[in-house]
Amino acid sequence: MALMRMAVAAIILVDLAIRSTDLEAHYTNLGVLPLHVLFERAWNPYQFSLHTMSGLWEVQALLFALAAALAVGLLLGWRTRWMTLGSWLLLVSLQNRNPLIAQGGDDLLRMLLFWGLFLPWGRVWAKDARELPAPAHYSCFGVATAAFVVQVALVYVCTAFLKNAPEWTTEGTAIYYALSLDQVLMPAGRLLYPHYELMRWLTHFTYYTELLLPILLFMPVATNTCRLLFVLVLFGFHAGISLTLFVGLFFLISFAALLGLLPTPAMNWLEARLGPAVQLGAAHLARWREQLPVWQTPLQVELRLALHPRVPQHRHFRLLPALRDTVLLVLLGYVVWWNLDGIVTPRYGMGEPLRWFGYLFRTDQHWGMFAPAVFKDDGWYILEGSTRDGRLLDLYRGGRRVSYAKPASIMALHKNDRWRKYSENYLFVDNDWMRAYYCNYMLRVWHDNPKNPPLTHLNVVYMKEVSLPHYRVQGPSREVLCGCDAPPR
Repeated sequence: MALMRMAVAAIILVDLAIRSTDLEAHYTNLGVLPLHVLFERAWNPYQFSLHTMSGLWEVQALLFALAAALAVGLLLGWRTRWMTLGSWLLLVSLQNRNPLIAQGGDDLLRMLLFWGLFLPWGRVWAKDARELPAPAHYSCFGVATAAFVVQVALVYVCTAFLKNAPEWTTEGTAIYYALSLDQVLMPAGRLLYPHYELMRWLTHFTYYTELLLPILLFMPVATNTCRLLFVLVLFGFHAGISLTLFVGLFFLISFAALLGLLPTPAMNWLEARLGPAVQLGAAHLARWREQLPVWQTPLQVELRLALHPRVPQHRHFRLLPALRDTVLLVLLGYVVWWNLDGIVTPRYGMGEPLRWFGYLFRTDQHWGMFAPAVFKDDGWYILEGSTRDGRLLDLYRGGRRVSYAKPASIMALHKNDRWRKYSENYLFVDNDWMRAYYCNYMLRVWHDNPKNPPLTHLNVVYMKEVSLPHYRVQGPSREVLCGCDAPPR
């Protein structure tokens, strides 16, 4: 769990670094989602966001810096409980500021921090642990750890149940259609794509792995072996996905969750081989870490008392674990019910009046990755700008002359996976209101550079292709999603 804590903190830092490159575009009033549009079009009244206090990039930069500082504290295990709480609050706030770029990995990262509030993941390999005696053993069982294990199982079981289209269950063509999506196709996916029968086999393997492998997490016998097998298979599973499909940070977040499931024998094996390197790194950090003040959380005080039974325990310390476990059981039941809501019949589903808690604390989650079926519609975008002398320039490709030919790599046109997700969302008819803000933003950014020729009009064009069975394609066809005129200059 300490290893998972450090991995989660590192991923938060990477996520912040990637998001910071689009600070103005995604989080300010000058970007694609100004605050008044967020509240009008994409806001849930039960949610909160500190990032909505201002539309200025300077305020957003301060919040980003604060989130990074908290993540560093979490990485070091300094005031772990408070660093976890602060990181979770700011992550929820950041995700709520722009839901149009959210993806499944964001849900998992948020839930790892949420359950981390109750996990003893600062008990070892942490600044806080230096003032505590070494644990008698490294196995840990309780409601919090059970909730974490169930959460990981829900990710895979629920996505399998949601994949109820024939492409997954009978035809075995889901991976073929996934690799037909040029917007997410990675180089290794190009190598796999010509092998139709292999993709059919991998489709069935993926479906039944997600559906049945989580059973290993609850085996009462050979628990360590089953747990290690679960971790190793899914490490390979997510590594394969990351090499074939552009999924952003999702595979790294999944790796972090799997680290928390490594059994004690596996950790002992790793520590024996990595111990010298870890000790060398710790020696370099020791002087700086000694400058951090010692601080005890209430949970650590409670743990210290439990480890020293000769010290008299007050009644309220004895009541804390029972109260915490009761709350955790209720939370776990709520999360399980939320996940089953899209699977069970509406009669047993969660009614809207009960969803306020999930929206407020962001325990809401949906694991519909490529579910119920894989998109068949594919294509690429052209930002078709018209100059005063009649030329057509493609802003998506640095202002080169417009070409309607298919690019060699469509995935490479996206700056990062946040922009890819954004472009996926504004393609949907229900989100057509997004397009005008995007169009005007790109037009303004273009004119902010005095070296660029002035434009009179900009069209957001989608070159649509439809994937058909056995490597057949319908299209491409040119679709103008929206257009905007440049203001007089």
